[in-house]
Amino acid sequence: MKKLYKIAYSLGALGSAISYQAFSTYFYFFYVDVMKLSVTLASIGMIVYGIWNALNDPLAGYLSDRTRTKLGRRKPYILFGFIPMALSFIIIWTPPKGIIGEALLFFAYYTFVINLFDTMYTFVILNWTSLFPEMFSELNERAEVSAYRQMFGVIGLIFGIAAPPLIYSTLGWLWMGVFIAVVTAITMYISLFGVHEKEEFRLDKPLNIKDALIATFHNKSFMTYISGNLGIELTYLLLTASTPFYTKYVLKIGDFETSLFFLTAFLFAIPMLYVWRKITIKYGVKKAYMLCIGAFGITLLPAFFAFDFVSGIIVAALIGMGLSGSLLLPDVVISDVIDEDEVKTGVRREGMYFGINALFIRIVIVLQAIIIGGVLSLTGYVPDLIPQSSSVEFGIRALMSIIPLIVLLLSLIFVKEYPLDGEYLKQIKLELEKLHKRKRARLVQS
Repeated sequence: MKKLYKIAYSLGALGSAISYQAFSTYFYFFYVDVMKLSVTLASIGMIVYGIWNALNDPLAGYLSDRTRTKLGRRKPYILFGFIPMALSFIIIWTPPKGIIGEALLFFAYYTFVINLFDTMYTFVILNWTSLFPEMFSELNERAEVSAYRQMFGVIGLIFGIAAPPLIYSTLGWLWMGVFIAVVTAITMYISLFGVHEKEEFRLDKPLNIKDALIATFHNKSFMTYISGNLGIELTYLLLTASTPFYTKYVLKIGDFETSLFFLTAFLFAIPMLYVWRKITIKYGVKKAYMLCIGAFGITLLPAFFAFDFVSGIIVAALIGMGLSGSLLLPDVVISDVIDEDEVKTGVRREGMYFGINALFIRIVIVLQAIIIGGVLSLTGYVPDLIPQSSSVEFGIRALMSIIPLIVLLLSLIFVKEYPLDGEYLKQIKLELEKLHKRKRARLVQS
């Protein structure tokens, strides 16, 4: 595939990141602080959202794997879903005036719109993501396109955090929603020009739900991949959630400097994507995956010792460099897992694997909240108290360094057992090539 089409496909990561980051960062604040929905009702809505959010990913993946149309398995969900997804994002920020102040009606609207957007987002983005292993089968292509995707994703992440306050403070929340929805729709539409589904896979006979789940959870490669990826995800969530505490109570810097801390980490992550791409191609997926987890852990250690803005910026740059490999590798690794699964089951099942992976990530979100809440409570944290006690400061430093390092070391132990490497991986690739030849021949005959 030409580089232009690879970049076009990858541009979807920008829309994916900017819309979801803006949504997850600001929707609770908008409804509770701006629209005055009670915290109790907002929290109940969040529980409903959390349950549905955990279920809809594997459901969407399973339905996607079973879809058979002339347009393909994944493309129809993107083609017919990106505009409803953008519109559902807009209506989050435009509740009808008649229901504002009517507690139960407003609660029902809030719960409905956040779940509607999440559902539309899941069906569009999961299918867009599931195209990656199918369209790019060679390691060098997967590493290249993953780098493009993560670069656009980081840009979207930065804008998703930074742009909304600038827009809603001057033009209002509606125009913030419209702006981000338009960017999301345009980038997802452009990504369709880089989409090319392989017709032979639509002839696969899909597994029933029971067999699909059994095959997925009995896959050793997938379960060891999950162990590594969950450690990476938990580390990322711990760092992002702990950083505001870290900058305020340890580095003792303000909101503007905190924004610079985040920006420095993400900006240093972008060029390092190409370094990790070279490492992946040279040493193979498993070795690169282990190296990136180890490097990520090592770059966290200086966070324990930083004490001011300058040392904090150095820490942010190191974290960004370590984070970079952990952004690029997971999708490359799970692509090999999906290839192995096709050899074993005879069916391409990207949707189910990405869906189950997303389900596990939802569990990590809960674990992250438990760890941070537990550390702050046990150390005696007092909101808005400067300076905090030495025990609180130690706990926050540990949240940024020691605790995530332990998490990553545990992940590394599991990833060592990841079987898709060396001769076994070569054997899988050879069998996969033969299987694809038979499927292409079957397509011609049909």
